[in-house]
This record gives sequence, structure tokens and C-alpha cells, in this order.
Amino acid sequence: MSRQPSSIQSSYSYSHQHQLSRSAYPTFLSLQETIKLQLTWASRGILEAFRWDVVVKTATSDREIRSNILKSLLLNSLSLTSIYVFDLLLQPLVHNHPSWLRRNVGWFYRILWLFPVVGASYYLNSSWCNLIAKRSFVLQHGNRAAHQQPVTYHGMLTMLATSAYRAVMILTSVIVSLALGSIPFAGSWISFAFMCWVNAYYCFEFVWVARNSSLAQRVRHLEERWAYYFAFGLPSAVICTCGSGLANAAFFALIFPAFIIMAMHARPVPQDPYNPAPSTESTNTVRFPSPLVPIRMPVFTIVIWLNDLIVRVLSVGGSTGVRHRRTTSDTTEQAEEGTGVELKNIGRTARGLSPAVQARNLGDRLPSNGKAPIAGRRKKD
Repeated sequence: MSRQPSSIQSSYSYSHQHQLSRSAYPTFLSLQETIKLQLTWASRGILEAFRWDVVVKTATSDREIRSNILKSLLLNSLSLTSIYVFDLLLQPLVHNHPSWLRRNVGWFYRILWLFPVVGASYYLNSSWCNLIAKRSFVLQHGNRAAHQQPVTYHGMLTMLATSAYRAVMILTSVIVSLALGSIPFAGSWISFAFMCWVNAYYCFEFVWVARNSSLAQRVRHLEERWAYYFAFGLPSAVICTCGSGLANAAFFALIFPAFIIMAMHARPVPQDPYNPAPSTESTNTVRFPSPLVPIRMPVFTIVIWLNDLIVRVLSVGGSTGVRHRRTTSDTTEQAEEGTGVELKNIGRTARGLSPAVQARNLGDRLPSNGKAPIAGRRKKD
């Protein structure tokens, strides 16, 4: 009789521990449920990539947006016309001429006209698309959402570094796309899928910049919602396969302002990729997606690695001063924000570090001990 309460208590303790252990084990959705959710998010993305009514409404309601869209359309139409003039007009005219003229007229046309037009188009498109994005963001979220930084010397250096990094990232994306396309059999399809994500990234980049998202946060956000962003970038990627080479870039620039506006009004899903289907039970159990379907697709791993390599090669004076070990995302993120490249003879401190490395944002001050604070380190993604 004296052992029975102890036996009952031991049995209860074992059962309680078993329940706690079972509750601590993660709960997963089935493979069918996970695939269904991914298809739902993809359909949401492709629907939001066809919201041309939002583009028309925004353009007709605001004069500044309408003006920049019209200028972009005219300039990119000129670029497309210039690209196809040689193929449709000049090349047939010199077809029966001597080999020297036929061989070199294309280079003369590209160097003297096509490349300057395309270069000017890239610069002006970047300026106009920035204005369209900022104005669309203000119209959607109000004037208080627009945080305009004061125009200072270091602010100008940061803008130049950001533009340069953006050009580097576009270049590396093109290189990766061409490399993927050279894979036997499935290379063209893999390259096309990659370009869908690249197009979606650049359409949403203005939204993320306006919300002060870092490079690591942007990449992680896209890679954890890969089905939605793949579908959103699908229409623009299809349009960009109409031509070849520079023509595809001109086609993308032609439709880019419209997709920026659609991205401003888009609502990427899911909100929480690690708990995509919240339980309605009172226990609020987290239900992870099926392990057979990846939550995060490492789309930009090679691009970020190439960016990090290029930034290290192009860094000026990187051997001076104190060296710290950096992850790949740290180096590229600092380069994009204008803090990863040290400039000679510009505000050197006693430690050899530039003010851009000492302070992450404009207006930050050094602490009383005179040491430069280490910019916000992020965990390696």
C-alpha cells in the first residue's frame, strides 16, 4: 500500500515528461499542403505583376510620375530603335560591300552611337526610376514616410558608392545568368528562372531601400519567399526574351517604371515563411513547412560571392589600418552603403580609418574614447 502512491507519481511524472518532449518536437505540414501553399503564393505574385490598373491610376493622378514615365518611354524607345537600326537597315545595306566595311561598320555604329545612347539611358533611367519610386512611396504612405537625408559631402560619396555597387551587382547577375545558360540540357531553363528572381529583386529594391532594409535583409526576404518573387518576375523575364543582348536590357528598362509602381502596391507572401499556416488552436502550435520543400532558396549566393570578390579587388587602401574578419554579406553590404571602400586622403583618422567606416549613418558621432565603433554586425546568412 505504501508503494502505490510512489508508483502512481512516477507514472505521472513519466507521462508529463513525455508530453513535454512531444510538444517540443517541431510540427510539419504535409508535402501536399506545402506545395499547395507555394502555388498559392506564386499565383498571388503573378496576379500582382499584372496590376496595370494600379499603374494607370498612379500615372494619371500624379503629374511628376506621369512626366518621368513618359520620358523613360521615349528614351528607351530611342534605345530600342537604335539597337534594331543596324540589324534591319545598316547590315543589309553593307551586305554586298567589301569585307572590310562589312566587318567594321558594326563596331563603328556601336562605339559612336549605340554604346553612348545605352549608357545615357542607364544613367537617366536610374534617376527617373528613383523619382518614380520615391513619389509612389510618398503617395502610398504619406510625407512622413519619406526620410530625406541632408545633402552632404559624405552623403554624395555614399550615393556614388551605392550606384557603383548597383552596377556591379547588375554585371555579376548577367555573368551568372550567362554561366547558368551554358549548362547542358537544362541550362536555359535555369538561367530563365534565375532572371525571374533578378527582375523581381530590382523591381522591389526601391521599396526595400525606402524602408531602410539592409542588403542582407533584402536578399533573405526574397529567398524566403522564392515562389512569390519567381512568379512576380516571370512576366518581365518573358518580355526580356523577345530580343537578344542589349535589346533585352532595353525591353526591361521600358517596362521597369510600371513594375516599380506595381511593386509599391504589392503584398509579398507569406508573412512568416517558418509558420506559413498558423494554427487556429489555443496552443498556437508552430507548423513548419514540409522538410522536402526548402523554406529558403539560395538564389543570390553566387552573386553575393562575386560581389564580395570584386569589392575586395577594387578596394583602395584596404591593406592599411586595422583589419577585421568579415563575412561575405558584411563586405558587400558595407560597399553598397559606401562604407566598404576607403578613400585616400579623405578624412583619415589616427587609426587610418575613414569617417564612413566609423559611423554607419549620417550624423553618428564617435564615442568619448576616440575609437571607431564597429558597424552593426549581422549574423551570417
